[in-house]
Amino acid sequence: MNHDTGILFVLSGPSGTGKSTVISGLLARRKDIRFSVSMTTRLPRPGEKNGKNYVFCSRENFERAIAQDLFLEYTEYSGEYYGTPKKDVAACLAAGYDLLLDIEVDGAMQIMEKCPDAVSVFLCPPSLQELENRLRARGTESEEKILSRLARAKIECKSAYKYSYIVVNDALETAVRELDAIICAEHCRKELRYCSYINT
Repeated sequence: MNHDTGILFVLSGPSGTGKSTVISGLLARRKDIRFSVSMTTRLPRPGEKNGKNYVFCSRENFERAIAQDLFLEYTEYSGEYYGTPKKDVAACLAAGYDLLLDIEVDGAMQIMEKCPDAVSVFLCPPSLQELENRLRARGTESEEKILSRLARAKIECKSAYKYSYIVVNDALETAVRELDAIICAEHCRKELRYCSYINT
């Protein structure tokens, strides 16, 4: 780890777990972390803004970016592409800011392989039944898509052990506090806090 650069935090978990809500709560508490805006080919959901929640683009433009090797990671999820632009991540970390990525499990595995210093957090639902309730409460997806997301969630939860930390989003405020605590703990690691006078 280089204390002159920021720390890369990766948050992922099944669709409907509440990642966006937890991230919003975290960003309201902390002003020292930046949020990485991913690119996607899916349509905006109600209330989402281009450039804030995601950079929304056409499938053609996304595939052109893949061909040009512009992504640190990318994946296809429920028929739509999601990806993290390399240049945005590099610029933020080089400037000394921590960066939080909200990415799918496939993308998180790519990040773990390419960036071994990255800190990964898996956000779990309290139960699969509660996850189904949350997906249905959205009212934005077809029955077929909901069932597809639930089937994928079962598979993704089996990958939770590969992450540095696991947070269960049962109570929102608790989940936000736990994510905040993880960030604080990472900044207290000896690699970042070591001072030359300690060993004199």
